[in-house]
Amino acid sequence: MTRLVVGPFNRVEGDLEVTLDVRDGRVAAAQVNSPLFRGFEQILLGKDPRDALVFVPRICGICSVSQSAAAARALGDAMGLVPPPNGELAANLILANENLADHFTHFYLFFMPDFARDAYAGHPWFDAARARFKAVEGSATADALPARAAFLQILGILAGKWPHSLTLQPGGSARAIGASEKIRVHALLRQFRGWLERHLFGDSLEAIAALDSVAALEAWKADRAPASSDFRLFLELADVLALDRLGRATDRFLSYGNYPTAGEPLFARGVWHAPTETLASVPHTDIAEDASHAWMADAHPLHPWQGDTRVDIERPGAYSWCKAPRLAGEVVECGALARQVVDGQPLIRDLVAASGGNVANRVIARVLEFARVVPAMERWVRAIEPGEAFCHHGPMPDEAQGLGMVEAARGALGHWLVIRQGRIANYQVVAPTTWNFSPRDAAGTPGALEQALVGTPVGDGEQVPLAVQHVVRSFDPCMVCTVH
Repeated sequence: MTRLVVGPFNRVEGDLEVTLDVRDGRVAAAQVNSPLFRGFEQILLGKDPRDALVFVPRICGICSVSQSAAAARALGDAMGLVPPPNGELAANLILANENLADHFTHFYLFFMPDFARDAYAGHPWFDAARARFKAVEGSATADALPARAAFLQILGILAGKWPHSLTLQPGGSARAIGASEKIRVHALLRQFRGWLERHLFGDSLEAIAALDSVAALEAWKADRAPASSDFRLFLELADVLALDRLGRATDRFLSYGNYPTAGEPLFARGVWHAPTETLASVPHTDIAEDASHAWMADAHPLHPWQGDTRVDIERPGAYSWCKAPRLAGEVVECGALARQVVDGQPLIRDLVAASGGNVANRVIARVLEFARVVPAMERWVRAIEPGEAFCHHGPMPDEAQGLGMVEAARGALGHWLVIRQGRIANYQVVAPTTWNFSPRDAAGTPGALEQALVGTPVGDGEQVPLAVQHVVRSFDPCMVCTVH
């Protein structure tokens, strides 16, 4: 057995180190270390609860809206506020805009450039992948960056700026949208839709969203040449490289649900147990963070309202700043794949039934969200009523607890707030990458990525194995959110 320490990873948000035990050319065990401690949960202690809206977006620069949304919901829960319909629609648009921009960045700039590396020269798809996705030089960079920038103008209109906007509030959105702004946002959505249909899919969003089985996906692929679209090229190389047999983790998938309108979310909430094909509820009381292998003072599993984030750099057996969140004691995976399988999207359910959670299925689910969310965004814009209320207001209680649960691009994000004597007495954040990149718990059970890496091939002389990078990047980690 040999030991290989990999990190930091390029094209990953934040610092990441992975220790691999390699036997007979494959990963036998893995330990995932989030090596950067930041301390946002301690910074918030003693502050006015509304200050959370200023501080928590600074946890991350690429998913700050998700943090704002979770904080606003936690405060709204504590204050007993329910946003008006316009506020709900605006909040959905703001969050969806950032989430899709994150998916877009991941596919074009973080994930696909790996397949333009010289190690894959000789594959029939390689020349097309290199011309399209080679870092900096590929045509996708020149195409995708302006498209992303134009799409993010929606956040400028709806939220005033990005990142770190204060527009999302406990009672809705502080930015009222007029009729002319509705037209501008809808035009930007149509422009982004056109780009996706020309470049990413080579087909309409509705046709992609209608794919309802592995057989339907295979038939769609068979009708098109590999170079006909970026998604089609991904499917080609995923088949050749057997990415559906790489990076399988727990096959338990968690989603908090997302984008509510009139009390009904676009994507459902629940936990899907793939081996038994059963959907269960997600009581937040079943969530606890285990710090037995983290550099934290209290190792006992604690519900986030009782959570403790005191440092103990000398803790025996610790190897990460990341705690180990568990749902009823179980390891779960979150992200786009979890969202879609929990929601019952038939193609994703079929893929997971066939091969579980893996590199290929995570990317397919992430790409599928473009086809499902952009049309929903168009509906939300049309439903906004200029002149009607966008935000409700109310007093901040002196004593309260609040919970905010949203789906960030990378999955389940929860904020737990405790208010005592008008000040923040406790604030705990459990981020998607905290779930996916957690260390072992007190029972020694590895986290989702640690399990997904087992069995990954490692070539002779590879110091940063390509297959390991594919597995890591399939989760689209945001390490700065992991330990806040």
